[in-house]
Amino acid sequence: MTSEEQPQTEVGESVGQQLRRARERKGLSVAEVAESQHLRPSVIQAIENSDHRQFDGELFLKGYVRAYARQVGLDPDRLIADLDRELEPLRREREKQQESNPLVDIERRRRRKRRIAKALFLAMLVLVGGLLAFRFLVESPSPGEVPVPREETGEAQPSESGMPDVAEPEPDMNGAEADADRDAPAPVEPEEPVVVSEPLSELPAQEGSPVAGETAETPVDEASAQPAVAADDASDNIADLTPRLEMSFQGDCWVQVSDGEGRRLVAALQRRGDRLEVSGPAPLHVVIGAVDAVSTIQFQDAPVDLGQFPVTNNRAEFTLSP
Repeated sequence: MTSEEQPQTEVGESVGQQLRRARERKGLSVAEVAESQHLRPSVIQAIENSDHRQFDGELFLKGYVRAYARQVGLDPDRLIADLDRELEPLRREREKQQESNPLVDIERRRRRKRRIAKALFLAMLVLVGGLLAFRFLVESPSPGEVPVPREETGEAQPSESGMPDVAEPEPDMNGAEADADRDAPAPVEPEEPVVVSEPLSELPAQEGSPVAGETAETPVDEASAQPAVAADDASDNIADLTPRLEMSFQGDCWVQVSDGEGRRLVAALQRRGDRLEVSGPAPLHVVIGAVDAVSTIQFQDAPVDLGQFPVTNNRAEFTLSP
């Protein structure tokens, strides 16, 4: 009868009570468990008392519970499933707190602005495409406009035919007038090369003037380009002076990064596929809650080997400096 009642009481017990009961059966003290897990005794007591608010994130808590369960001989997966049910009310409470958090509100506004910007960009593309298509259709010649050049040529023909009619009375001039007309071109003939030479002399000057303009514009472009290049080099040098940390993740992982001035650059849960980029004054103090969830980590564009840092319960804490 007692053997049947004991499982029933264990089912109703919390995860912390189950771990405490298993520890007592093993004859271990809280200090011994804490020492083997490299944790403070207060952390073990918080787990046994189901005081989940003492932990920054679920990843740390689940890692501690899993290691504790292995030490006292309990099934870690079953305890994690029970722990998920116990954490559900706390999750809802934290979600409500996050909704009222101004940082969450700011992040939502940023996402909303990004969606609006994408929609405006697509609308601009559609508008520009429509304007280009409309302009192409309007400027393309229509079949009804083809006869217009023919009418212009037809109007020009009478003017050409009328020119000989105006010139016909010239043979009816008197002999003296004809002689005068024949003599008049004689002094004009030497002047014709002079008149022709003037446009010829002007053509090289006109052709040469754009060349001079082009040569004058070239140093101006080079002079204006030099400050822009200098400004880009200065901005690149300033960016290189600030240490930069880049991380990518293949699983859920809590990450906290602080700079050399004590400011917390990030302290959040990263999901699978996320990419984190932070920069700040050196040195950077990094805390990783799940080392196996980190896909890549680079500091100053150089890969960082996590194997050189101590890892306890899949948790690593280290400092990076240039």
